[in-house]
Amino acid sequence: MTDAERYAAFEDLTFDRPAPGVLRITMDGPGLNAVSHAVHRQLADVWLAVDRDPDTNVALLRGAGKAFSAGGSFELLDDLMEDYAVRTRILREARDLVFNVINCSKPIVSALHGPAVGAGLCAGILADVSVAGRSARIIDGHTRLGVAAGDHAAICWPLMCGMAKAKYYLLTCDTLTGEEAERIGLVSLCVDDDEVQDRALAVATHLADGAQQAIRWTKQTLNNWYRSQSAILDASLAYEFIGFGGPDAREGLTSHTEKRAPPLHRPHRRLTPGDRGFLSIGGPLHPPIDRKCD
Repeated sequence: MTDAERYAAFEDLTFDRPAPGVLRITMDGPGLNAVSHAVHRQLADVWLAVDRDPDTNVALLRGAGKAFSAGGSFELLDDLMEDYAVRTRILREARDLVFNVINCSKPIVSALHGPAVGAGLCAGILADVSVAGRSARIIDGHTRLGVAAGDHAAICWPLMCGMAKAKYYLLTCDTLTGEEAERIGLVSLCVDDDEVQDRALAVATHLADGAQQAIRWTKQTLNNWYRSQSAILDASLAYEFIGFGGPDAREGLTSHTEKRAPPLHRPHRRLTPGDRGFLSIGGPLHPPIDRKCD
């Protein structure tokens, strides 16, 4: 079976093979690779195909252009808030994304540059090796939007960077550079921005040339730390998606299109197609926080 046949269902992602045994998956869409309905579904499911692919030892995930991914698109977020059926479907996909990444037997490497937000960030941080550029902008902006921090963050950020740092960044939605993310342990490596793609490919090639069963069983064992936290993941997703049906999230989305800080609990309106096209969960909803110490 050719790659075109094996990955035909993932038409919003692009695939190439930069090295033997390495499958490179590229998010390449409008709005700095914003995650649409289709991309969200494909990001959740593609790891099942990678797992069954006999020609792939390692997957490498990256974003095209100036960003890794700018988070959920306007349409996706608006539909989440207005349509219960969409909300329940996206919740299932969000859970599938987490577990399909950690259960994929093949190691996954991510190359993080520019903005890295939302569902794209979920896959990037859960990757087995994450390589970030020094000026990458890593943001978990859930509470800024008006919903609880869900998807991956509750199960992996405390484990990776400690509870104090996890709480700080998840509660405040402050931006991490790639350099700071490496310093606190949220990403594996930080390199100069122009070296991200080459370094990520070098890591992927090294893993693809290694002892495959040993590497895969090591991943399987280490990811039991994540699996053991499945109840926390389910709770965080439930709290997050309750929020998508409430006024805080609607006001957060509205204020973002109007480029103002949101006074929460005010009457809100439904946004129209005339509003700005794409919105990132990590957008500038609040002014920067004055950090006096680390």
